[in-house]
Amino acid sequence: MSQQLNNSSISTDERIISGSNGWVMSALLLALFAFSLFFTMTPGPLIKLFGGILLAMLALLGCKGLFTLEPNQAAVMVFFGNYAGTVNESGFFWVNPFYNKTRVSLRINNWNTPVLKVNDERGSPIEIAAVIAWRVQDTARAIFDVESTLNYLQIQSESAVRQVASSHAYDDTEIIDSKRKKSLRTDLDAIAGLLRESIQDHVNVAGIVIEEAKIAHLAYAPEIANAMLRRQQAEAVVMARQKLVDGAVGMVEVALKNLEEKQIVSLTSDQRAVLVTNMMTVLLSESGAQPVIQMTQATS
Repeated sequence: MSQQLNNSSISTDERIISGSNGWVMSALLLALFAFSLFFTMTPGPLIKLFGGILLAMLALLGCKGLFTLEPNQAAVMVFFGNYAGTVNESGFFWVNPFYNKTRVSLRINNWNTPVLKVNDERGSPIEIAAVIAWRVQDTARAIFDVESTLNYLQIQSESAVRQVASSHAYDDTEIIDSKRKKSLRTDLDAIAGLLRESIQDHVNVAGIVIEEAKIAHLAYAPEIANAMLRRQQAEAVVMARQKLVDGAVGMVEVALKNLEEKQIVSLTSDQRAVLVTNMMTVLLSESGAQPVIQMTQATS
């Protein structure tokens, strides 16, 4: 068994081997068994009978080496405690009948982490869960280096989810160095990539490949959910008001420019201030504006 020292732990290297053609060996074993029956049933000396029985036992023992593998399935061979290799081709094969064969699925599996309660980067308690698509790539590590591949993945994936969640804010709109910080809610693709890399680093020792990792559940903890909802609503109102103000200022600017360029009316600075005030009031008012017409009484 080939072993190397890696991070103070023993790592087993996978070695791919090929089995013999199972159909050919089946024919040979069947012929050997028929020959042993002929030896046993035909009259002759006692040693001939023992020879026939021995050949029959060898044929039956040889049948133990026959096995089949489905697509995306492998078999790890152990010979009296020593790792002999891995057969990862699908088909009907024959190997040393003394090999102990352990089947390993290479198919993609899904694992949903439980809902974890974590403090995000700001210290706010949140609930988070992830869905992970994984498969076994190195059968030797999966069998010999960890006690249970699935159990190891479950524990390590929860640790990775906590690590990613605690290093990012739930919802962050701050701008730092002209770049917005990544958040768990708004940057799903980027967070999914970081999550996959983090889980992969945790499970490399088990010979597992993480195909995909995405957040399946994300919410504030119940004790602060109402307060955070009000904060989000307030932020939304402020952003909406800001857009309204920007739009109203632009419209007032265009109106004044058109009035001056087309010489529709000549306004003094005080009249411009009144016009700007009235237009901003009309444009930003949540209720319908009530126009007020100034009337001057004619003198006789």
